[in-house]
Amino acid sequence: MNDNNEHKHTHKNTKAVVNRLSRAIGHLESVKRMVEEGRDCSEVLIQVSAVKSAINNIGKIILQDHIENCVVDAIETGDEKVLADLNNAIDKFMK
Repeated sequence: MNDNNEHKHTHKNTKAVVNRLSRAIGHLESVKRMVEEGRDCSEVLIQVSAVKSAINNIGKIILQDHIENCVVDAIETGDEKVLADLNNAIDKFMK
């Protein structure tokens, strides 16, 4: 049994998420280098924008996967906690 009460399932988009995470990490490392090098703020902001975009895309893929898998399972089994957790996660993601 899982001590932290999280459900486990296979994500069909795991590879896509991992690839996008790698890209986001690369963008973030670029931001760090740019700041350390004293690069122009405009250049840094553009790179920060790329980080934000990559993270938003990751969230969208995870959300889609969650809806297609977890929510369907939760509705079929009547698991209201999973649905409440999803609503909470969506609220946090949207802020």
